[in-house]
Amino acid sequence: MTSGISRRARVLAAAVGTGVLVPLVAAATPASAATPAVTCTSAKAGLAAKLKKDITAALATRKGTVAVGLYDRSTNTTCTLRASTAYDSASVVKVTVLATLLWDAKKTNRYLTDRENTLAKAMITKSDNAATSTLWKQLGMTKIKGFLTAAGMTQTKPGANGYWGLTQITVTDEQKLLKLITAKNAVLSDNSRAYILKLMGQVVSSQRWGTPYGVPSGVTVAVKNGWLQRATNGWRVHSVGAFKGGGHDYMITVLTHGNSTMNYGIATIQAVAKVIHKDLAAS
Repeated sequence: MTSGISRRARVLAAAVGTGVLVPLVAAATPASAATPAVTCTSAKAGLAAKLKKDITAALATRKGTVAVGLYDRSTNTTCTLRASTAYDSASVVKVTVLATLLWDAKKTNRYLTDRENTLAKAMITKSDNAATSTLWKQLGMTKIKGFLTAAGMTQTKPGANGYWGLTQITVTDEQKLLKLITAKNAVLSDNSRAYILKLMGQVVSSQRWGTPYGVPSGVTVAVKNGWLQRATNGWRVHSVGAFKGGGHDYMITVLTHGNSTMNYGIATIQAVAKVIHKDLAAS
């Protein structure tokens, strides 16, 4: 009896000594838990699997924290990665500012003034910060939050004390906004939607990087980008875009932070955009 116990004790001691228990510790925190996976669904056979594989591969060697959203109405395709992770908005919030301005004007059945039109155009096409600050202050927090509620953008938190660039945004909410801009709805009038898409289609050439990268010819592009460097999480570099043509009607959001440089963030976004455009064009 005693020899049996001691033998089991020796076996246990040997097991501990050889590190047999170490894999159990590792198994408690699998690598996959730290790195969320791209998830895709589609009504088109094979498309979801292809997008998941290609987006995952595009991000495999990229540093930083990347969030991705894709929705294609034509094939009912959706892809997401870190859909609810919050990022400092930088200039991407300017689309929300314009949408709020138009939503508010619609409530009182008025057109934008010449001054508002000038500010809106500078804000979107050149990413003019002073114009944005003027409109942000004019609207005020009550109207901005009112639009976010109407749009169902429950994860978006406006920046305090006039710091619109520190508004907290997510892929989920940016995709909601792009959906509102690109299809008939009760929140934005058809004229408002057309106006936003027109300005996003007139962004100056030096700011047309990001989600439009690799877009097939004949597909219309509406884009707004954002970039901001801070002491923590390095560069935030974001791009939201709406695309129509070639049998598809889709929108892409890519949000990033933890980039060493602005160009590094741009390259990450463009690696994702390139495979999305390619896979949709081939479907």
